[in-house]
Amino acid sequence: MADQVARWGTLHEFADLTWHPREGKVMYRQDDRVDVSTLGNGLSDLLIFRASPTEMLVAARAAEELMQLKDSNDTARCAAAQLQASTLEQQAYGFTNDGVSFTGYPVVGYQHRIQASGTCINSPEDGLLTSCAWDPRINGSFYYNSGFSIPLSQAPALVADMQRIRDLNPDMFCTGVDGRLGMVLRYVKASSAYLGKPEDSIDLDVIYCRSHTYGTPRLYADVVDEIEQMALNKYGGLPHWGKNRNFAFDGAITKYPKADKFLSVKGRYDPDGLFSSEWSDQVLGIDGTPNIVKKGCAIEGLCVCSDDSHCAPEQGYFCRSGKVYREARVCSFIKD
Repeated sequence: MADQVARWGTLHEFADLTWHPREGKVMYRQDDRVDVSTLGNGLSDLLIFRASPTEMLVAARAAEELMQLKDSNDTARCAAAQLQASTLEQQAYGFTNDGVSFTGYPVVGYQHRIQASGTCINSPEDGLLTSCAWDPRINGSFYYNSGFSIPLSQAPALVADMQRIRDLNPDMFCTGVDGRLGMVLRYVKASSAYLGKPEDSIDLDVIYCRSHTYGTPRLYADVVDEIEQMALNKYGGLPHWGKNRNFAFDGAITKYPKADKFLSVKGRYDPDGLFSSEWSDQVLGIDGTPNIVKKGCAIEGLCVCSDDSHCAPEQGYFCRSGKVYREARVCSFIKD
Protein backbone atom coordinates (compact mmCIF):
# COMPACT_ATOMS: atom_id res chain seq x y z
CA MET A 1 0.00 0.00 0.00
CA ALA A 2 1.14 3.54 -0.68
CA ASP A 3 -0.14 4.69 2.70
CA GLN A 4 2.12 4.84 5.73
CA VAL A 5 2.35 1.59 7.71
CA ALA A 6 2.54 1.75 11.50
CA ARG A 7 3.73 -1.27 13.49
CA TRP A 8 1.16 -2.88 15.79
CA GLY A 9 2.14 -5.95 17.69
CA THR A 10 4.55 -8.91 16.56
CA LEU A 11 3.69 -11.92 13.08
CA HIS A 12 3.90 -14.90 11.23
CA GLU A 13 0.93 -17.11 11.97
CA PHE A 14 -1.87 -14.53 11.75
CA ALA A 15 -2.03 -10.95 10.54
CA ASP A 16 -4.65 -8.19 10.45
CA LEU A 17 -4.37 -4.83 8.74
CA THR A 18 -6.39 -1.86 9.96
CA TRP A 19 -6.49 0.87 7.31
CA HIS A 20 -7.49 4.45 8.11
CA PRO A 21 -7.84 5.92 4.59
CA ARG A 22 -8.17 9.57 5.56
CA GLU A 23 -5.05 9.56 7.72
CA GLY A 24 -3.11 7.52 5.18
CA LYS A 25 -2.10 5.02 7.85
CA VAL A 26 -2.18 1.24 8.08
CA MET A 27 -1.72 -0.60 11.37
CA TYR A 28 -0.37 -4.11 11.17
CA ARG A 29 -1.14 -6.63 13.91
CA GLN A 30 1.03 -9.73 13.81
CA ASP A 31 0.52 -12.84 15.94
CA ASP A 32 3.10 -15.58 16.48
CA ARG A 33 2.74 -18.96 18.12
CA VAL A 34 5.22 -19.46 20.94
CA ASP A 35 6.08 -22.42 23.13
CA VAL A 36 3.49 -23.15 25.82
CA SER A 37 6.16 -22.67 28.47
CA THR A 38 6.57 -18.98 27.51
CA LEU A 39 5.51 -16.77 30.42
CA GLY A 40 2.55 -14.46 29.94
CA ASN A 41 -1.16 -14.15 30.62
CA GLY A 42 -2.11 -11.47 28.12
CA LEU A 43 -5.69 -10.58 27.28
CA SER A 44 -7.38 -8.92 24.30
CA ASP A 45 -10.32 -6.98 25.71
CA LEU A 46 -11.21 -4.56 22.91
CA LEU A 47 -12.58 -1.35 24.41
CA ILE A 48 -15.70 -1.31 22.24
CA PHE A 49 -16.45 -4.98 23.03
CA ARG A 50 -16.49 -4.68 26.80
CA ALA A 51 -19.16 -3.44 29.21
CA SER A 52 -19.16 0.32 29.75
CA PRO A 53 -21.27 2.78 31.78
CA THR A 54 -24.69 2.87 30.13
CA GLU A 55 -25.02 6.65 30.39
CA MET A 56 -21.75 7.02 28.45
CA LEU A 57 -22.95 4.64 25.72
CA VAL A 58 -26.27 6.47 25.32
CA ALA A 59 -24.47 9.82 25.12
CA ALA A 60 -22.05 8.42 22.53
CA ARG A 61 -24.94 7.23 20.35
CA ALA A 62 -26.61 10.65 20.59
CA ALA A 63 -23.35 12.25 19.43
CA GLU A 64 -23.14 9.79 16.52
CA GLU A 65 -26.65 10.71 15.42
CA LEU A 66 -25.81 14.42 15.52
CA MET A 67 -22.77 13.77 13.35
CA GLN A 68 -25.00 12.09 10.76
CA LEU A 69 -27.01 15.26 10.17
CA LYS A 70 -26.41 16.80 6.73
CA ASP A 71 -25.79 20.29 8.14
CA SER A 72 -23.14 19.12 10.60
CA ASN A 73 -19.50 19.91 9.90
CA ASP A 74 -16.95 17.60 8.23
CA THR A 75 -14.18 19.14 10.33
CA ALA A 76 -16.04 18.28 13.53
CA ARG A 77 -16.75 14.77 12.32
CA CYS A 78 -13.09 14.15 11.52
CA ALA A 79 -11.95 15.60 14.84
CA ALA A 80 -14.33 13.25 16.67
CA ALA A 81 -13.16 10.25 14.64
CA GLN A 82 -9.50 11.06 15.26
CA LEU A 83 -10.14 11.45 18.99
CA GLN A 84 -11.80 8.04 19.11
CA ALA A 85 -8.99 6.41 17.14
CA SER A 86 -6.25 7.99 19.26
CA THR A 87 -8.04 6.96 22.46
CA LEU A 88 -8.07 3.34 21.29
CA GLU A 89 -4.37 3.54 20.42
CA GLN A 90 -3.42 5.16 23.74
CA GLN A 91 -5.23 2.39 25.59
CA ALA A 92 -3.52 -0.31 23.49
CA TYR A 93 -6.86 -1.28 21.93
CA GLY A 94 -7.73 -3.09 25.16
CA PHE A 95 -4.66 -5.35 25.31
CA THR A 96 -3.21 -6.07 28.72
CA ASN A 97 -0.09 -8.09 29.53
CA ASP A 98 -1.54 -9.71 32.64
CA GLY A 99 -5.29 -9.21 32.27
CA VAL A 100 -5.13 -5.93 34.19
CA SER A 101 -2.50 -3.54 32.85
CA PHE A 102 -0.63 -2.90 29.61
CA THR A 103 3.13 -2.57 29.86
CA GLY A 104 4.09 -2.90 26.20
CA TYR A 105 4.35 -5.17 23.17
CA PRO A 106 4.64 -8.05 22.60
CA VAL A 107 1.62 -9.28 24.51
CA VAL A 108 2.05 -12.97 25.37
CA GLY A 109 -0.90 -15.13 26.33
CA TYR A 110 -3.05 -18.13 25.52
CA GLN A 111 -4.87 -18.31 22.22
CA HIS A 112 -8.37 -18.13 23.73
CA ARG A 113 -7.46 -14.86 25.49
CA ILE A 114 -5.47 -13.22 22.70
CA GLN A 115 -7.66 -14.15 19.73
CA ALA A 116 -10.87 -13.25 21.56
CA SER A 117 -12.17 -9.69 21.18
CA GLY A 118 -13.90 -8.61 24.36
CA THR A 119 -15.48 -9.53 27.68
CA CYS A 120 -19.06 -8.35 27.15
CA ILE A 121 -20.32 -11.92 27.33
CA ASN A 122 -19.02 -12.14 30.90
CA SER A 123 -20.16 -8.69 32.02
CA PRO A 124 -22.15 -8.45 35.28
CA GLU A 125 -25.91 -7.99 35.57
CA ASP A 126 -25.95 -4.71 37.49
CA GLY A 127 -29.31 -3.23 36.62
CA LEU A 128 -27.93 -1.69 33.43
CA LEU A 129 -25.50 0.55 35.25
CA THR A 130 -23.11 -0.92 32.69
CA SER A 131 -23.93 -2.65 29.43
CA CYS A 132 -22.60 -3.67 26.06
CA ALA A 133 -22.90 -1.01 23.35
CA TRP A 134 -25.30 -3.15 21.29
CA ASP A 135 -27.61 -4.15 24.17
CA PRO A 136 -31.18 -3.76 22.78
CA ARG A 137 -32.38 -2.54 26.18
CA ILE A 138 -30.50 0.75 25.78
CA ASN A 139 -30.25 3.26 22.97
CA GLY A 140 -26.61 2.41 22.33
CA SER A 141 -24.60 2.13 19.14
CA PHE A 142 -26.12 0.57 16.05
CA TYR A 143 -23.70 -0.41 13.30
CA TYR A 144 -23.73 -2.55 10.19
CA ASN A 145 -20.74 -4.69 9.24
CA SER A 146 -20.28 -5.51 5.56
CA GLY A 147 -17.63 -8.02 4.60
CA PHE A 148 -16.27 -9.36 1.34
CA SER A 149 -13.11 -10.92 -0.02
CA ILE A 150 -11.25 -10.44 -3.28
CA PRO A 151 -8.44 -12.49 -4.85
CA LEU A 152 -5.05 -11.49 -3.47
CA SER A 153 -3.88 -10.78 -7.02
CA GLN A 154 -6.58 -8.10 -7.34
CA ALA A 155 -5.92 -6.40 -3.99
CA PRO A 156 -3.44 -3.75 -5.23
CA ALA A 157 -5.85 -2.59 -7.93
CA LEU A 158 -8.80 -2.42 -5.50
CA VAL A 159 -6.76 -0.46 -2.96
CA ALA A 160 -5.63 1.94 -5.71
CA ASP A 161 -9.26 2.54 -6.71
CA MET A 162 -10.23 3.09 -3.08
CA GLN A 163 -7.42 5.60 -2.73
CA ARG A 164 -8.73 7.41 -5.82
CA ILE A 165 -12.13 7.68 -4.11
CA ARG A 166 -10.45 8.83 -0.90
CA ASP A 167 -8.41 11.49 -2.67
CA LEU A 168 -11.58 13.15 -4.04
CA ASN A 169 -12.48 14.11 -0.46
CA PRO A 170 -10.62 12.37 2.40
CA ASP A 171 -13.11 13.71 4.96
CA MET A 172 -15.79 11.38 3.56
CA PHE A 173 -14.08 8.52 5.39
CA CYS A 174 -14.52 10.14 8.81
CA THR A 175 -18.25 9.49 8.62
CA GLY A 176 -18.70 6.95 5.83
CA VAL A 177 -16.92 4.26 7.87
CA ASP A 178 -16.29 3.76 11.57
CA GLY A 179 -13.58 6.24 12.52
CA ARG A 180 -12.26 4.13 15.38
CA LEU A 181 -11.47 0.97 13.45
CA GLY A 182 -11.22 2.14 9.86
CA MET A 183 -11.25 -0.76 7.41
CA VAL A 184 -10.06 -4.14 8.64
CA LEU A 185 -8.22 -6.44 6.21
CA ARG A 186 -7.03 -10.00 6.79
CA TYR A 187 -5.46 -12.72 4.69
CA VAL A 188 -7.42 -15.89 3.86
CA LYS A 189 -5.85 -18.97 2.28
CA ALA A 190 -7.41 -20.80 -0.64
CA SER A 191 -9.49 -23.82 0.29
CA SER A 192 -10.63 -26.99 -1.46
CA ALA A 193 -13.98 -26.78 0.37
CA TYR A 194 -16.91 -26.51 -2.00
CA LEU A 195 -17.71 -23.00 -0.72
CA GLY A 196 -14.13 -22.15 0.17
CA LYS A 197 -12.12 -19.36 -1.39
CA PRO A 198 -10.92 -20.64 -4.78
CA GLU A 199 -7.64 -18.70 -4.38
CA ASP A 200 -5.69 -16.83 -1.73
CA SER A 201 -7.70 -13.75 -0.84
CA ILE A 202 -7.95 -10.58 1.19
CA ASP A 203 -11.01 -10.16 3.41
CA LEU A 204 -12.23 -6.61 3.96
CA ASP A 205 -14.56 -5.59 6.79
CA VAL A 206 -16.35 -2.23 6.64
CA ILE A 207 -18.26 -1.00 9.69
CA TYR A 208 -20.60 1.99 9.58
CA CYS A 209 -23.25 3.72 11.67
CA ARG A 210 -26.92 3.11 10.89
CA SER A 211 -30.23 4.54 11.95
CA HIS A 212 -32.86 2.42 13.66
CA THR A 213 -35.45 3.97 11.32
CA TYR A 214 -36.00 2.35 7.92
CA GLY A 215 -35.03 4.48 4.94
CA THR A 216 -32.92 6.98 6.87
CA PRO A 217 -29.83 7.81 4.79
CA ARG A 218 -26.38 7.93 6.33
CA LEU A 219 -23.80 10.48 5.29
CA TYR A 220 -21.38 9.39 2.58
CA ALA A 221 -23.08 6.02 2.29
CA ASP A 222 -22.36 6.24 -1.44
CA VAL A 223 -18.64 5.80 -0.65
CA VAL A 224 -19.13 2.42 1.01
CA ASP A 225 -21.72 1.31 -1.55
CA GLU A 226 -19.38 2.16 -4.43
CA ILE A 227 -16.50 0.28 -2.80
CA GLU A 228 -18.69 -2.78 -2.21
CA GLN A 229 -20.05 -2.84 -5.76
CA MET A 230 -16.57 -2.30 -7.14
CA ALA A 231 -15.14 -5.15 -5.07
CA LEU A 232 -17.95 -7.55 -5.91
CA ASN A 233 -18.43 -6.72 -9.59
CA LYS A 234 -15.18 -5.27 -10.92
CA TYR A 235 -12.77 -7.43 -8.90
CA GLY A 236 -14.74 -10.68 -8.59
CA GLY A 237 -15.28 -10.36 -4.84
CA LEU A 238 -17.18 -12.83 -2.69
CA PRO A 239 -19.53 -11.64 0.07
CA HIS A 240 -19.02 -12.80 3.63
CA TRP A 241 -21.89 -15.20 4.31
CA GLY A 242 -22.81 -13.55 7.62
CA LYS A 243 -21.84 -9.90 7.16
CA ASN A 244 -23.76 -8.39 4.30
CA ARG A 245 -26.88 -6.73 3.07
CA ASN A 246 -29.14 -8.35 0.50
CA PHE A 247 -27.73 -6.96 -2.73
CA ALA A 248 -24.26 -8.42 -2.09
CA PHE A 249 -25.62 -11.97 -2.36
CA ASP A 250 -27.29 -11.50 -5.72
CA GLY A 251 -25.57 -14.03 -8.02
CA ALA A 252 -22.83 -14.72 -5.47
CA ILE A 253 -23.21 -18.50 -5.65
CA THR A 254 -22.22 -18.46 -9.34
CA LYS A 255 -18.74 -17.21 -8.37
CA TYR A 256 -17.90 -20.48 -6.61
CA PRO A 257 -16.43 -23.03 -9.06
CA LYS A 258 -17.65 -25.94 -6.93
CA ALA A 259 -21.10 -24.57 -6.11
CA ASP A 260 -22.80 -27.38 -8.04
CA LYS A 261 -21.03 -29.98 -5.90
CA PHE A 262 -22.10 -28.17 -2.72
CA LEU A 263 -25.72 -28.06 -3.87
CA SER A 264 -25.57 -31.73 -4.81
CA VAL A 265 -24.35 -32.71 -1.34
CA LYS A 266 -26.90 -30.38 0.25
CA GLY A 267 -29.70 -32.05 -1.72
CA ARG A 268 -28.47 -35.52 -0.79
CA TYR A 269 -28.21 -34.86 2.95
CA ASP A 270 -31.27 -32.63 3.27
CA PRO A 271 -33.69 -33.69 0.50
CA ASP A 272 -36.71 -32.21 2.29
CA GLY A 273 -35.09 -28.82 2.90
CA LEU A 274 -35.39 -29.17 6.67
CA PHE A 275 -32.36 -26.93 7.18
CA SER A 276 -33.28 -24.53 4.38
CA SER A 277 -35.29 -21.34 4.43
CA GLU A 278 -36.66 -18.85 1.93
CA TRP A 279 -33.54 -16.73 2.57
CA SER A 280 -31.04 -19.55 2.09
CA ASP A 281 -32.78 -20.62 -1.13
CA GLN A 282 -32.50 -17.06 -2.43
CA VAL A 283 -28.84 -16.69 -1.46
CA LEU A 284 -27.90 -20.08 -2.95
CA GLY A 285 -29.74 -19.33 -6.19
CA ILE A 286 -32.19 -22.20 -5.69
CA ASP A 287 -35.36 -20.13 -5.74
CA GLY A 288 -35.89 -16.39 -6.01
CA THR A 289 -33.52 -13.51 -5.44
CA PRO A 290 -32.25 -11.81 -2.27
CA ASN A 291 -32.98 -8.40 -3.82
CA ILE A 292 -36.04 -6.59 -2.51
CA VAL A 293 -36.92 -3.73 -4.84
CA LYS A 294 -39.12 -1.06 -3.26
CA LYS A 295 -39.01 2.53 -2.05
CA GLY A 296 -35.83 3.18 -0.11
CA CYS A 297 -34.40 -0.28 -0.81
CA ALA A 298 -30.92 0.98 -1.77
CA ILE A 299 -30.63 2.98 1.45
CA GLU A 300 -31.05 -0.29 3.35
CA GLY A 301 -28.88 -2.36 1.00
CA LEU A 302 -31.87 -4.42 -0.12
CA CYS A 303 -31.14 -3.56 -3.75
CA VAL A 304 -28.79 -1.60 -5.99
CA CYS A 305 -30.66 1.52 -7.02
CA SER A 306 -31.92 1.93 -10.57
CA ASP A 307 -34.42 4.66 -9.76
CA ASP A 308 -34.38 7.71 -7.47
CA SER A 309 -37.24 6.24 -5.45
CA HIS A 310 -34.88 3.47 -4.31
CA CYS A 311 -32.93 6.16 -2.45
CA ALA A 312 -34.46 9.06 -0.52
CA PRO A 313 -35.13 11.89 -3.01
CA GLU A 314 -37.31 13.75 -0.49
CA GLN A 315 -34.18 14.06 1.68
CA GLY A 316 -31.85 14.96 -1.18
CA TYR A 317 -30.47 11.48 -1.97
CA PHE A 318 -30.69 10.40 -5.62
CA CYS A 319 -29.53 7.37 -7.60
CA ARG A 320 -26.27 8.26 -9.35
CA SER A 321 -23.15 6.63 -10.80
CA GLY A 322 -20.10 6.02 -8.64
CA LYS A 323 -17.35 8.62 -8.45
CA VAL A 324 -14.56 6.31 -9.65
CA TYR A 325 -16.30 3.06 -10.55
CA ARG A 326 -18.86 4.58 -12.87
CA GLU A 327 -20.74 1.30 -13.26
CA ALA A 328 -21.77 1.50 -9.60
CA ARG A 329 -25.22 2.86 -8.79
CA VAL A 330 -25.35 4.56 -5.41
CA CYS A 331 -27.51 6.95 -3.40
CA SER A 332 -25.70 10.29 -3.43
CA PHE A 333 -26.65 13.48 -1.64
CA ILE A 334 -27.25 16.26 -4.16
CA LYS A 335 -27.27 19.80 -2.81
CA ASP A 336 -30.32 21.69 -4.14
